Amino acid sequence: MIYRTTSGRTSSGEAIGILLLDTIVPFIPGDVANATTYDFPVRFSRVAGFSLDRAICQDPTIYPLLRDAAAELVRQGVRAITADCGYMALHQRRLATELGVPVFLSSLLQIPFILAIIGAQRSLGILAANGAALDHQLLAAVGVDDPSRLVIEGLEQQPAFHHFALAESGEIDVDAVRQEVVAAGIRVVKRNRDVGAILLECSLMPPYGAALQEALQMPVFDYISMINYVFSAVVKKSYHGFI
Repeated sequence: MIYRTTSGRTSSGEAIGILLLDTIVPFIPGDVANATTYDFPVRFSRVAGFSLDRAICQDPTIYPLLRDAAAELVRQGVRAITADCGYMALHQRRLATELGVPVFLSSLLQIPFILAIIGAQRSLGILAANGAALDHQLLAAVGVDDPSRLVIEGLEQQPAFHHFALAESGEIDVDAVRQEVVAAGIRVVKRNRDVGAILLECSLMPPYGAALQEALQMPVFDYISMINYVFSAVVKKSYHGFI
């Protein structure tokens, strides 16, 4: 077997490249930005200047920096590009068109798939870092033109979540945030009894997905479910067994 490389590559074996916001947040296990979350190597790249505020406000002027960081990840050998903020969906179509590898910047890209598999009579609950920011423009960017089956609950007013995720205090009370995420999910289901699944928009929420599922007894989708799915497509495994 012959292997080849290109000039400038510093390592190999990282199929998924992850673009990170320029934030001050503890990345606990289960977080998109924690390498121990994955069963495979990943490569991270922080986009300098891409703050959470610029993501939530859907600032289009950040795109050149985002594109350059993504292009460098591709140059380093990744096979697909994701990110750590659902609000990066604004840049999804342009980056996917220009980059030449699969791009899946936002966990919200799973919405059409989830709606298709839970049945036309069911709704999808979405827990978001900022519920008001999930507007029609952002949803349209991930292929959702009709939001009537979406039940959105933002956590921007929850004190523990706001303290670590939005105010960027640099510390997190994991138990308190878990309680807030689970309580938000319960509110969604109580408000709409036809909810058939939950999607976590925020890359900081997957650590609480198991507790949420235990409380609600329904499928919970998040960034990690999406990343694992795409990894299985760009790095196929060989099967061995017998019949």
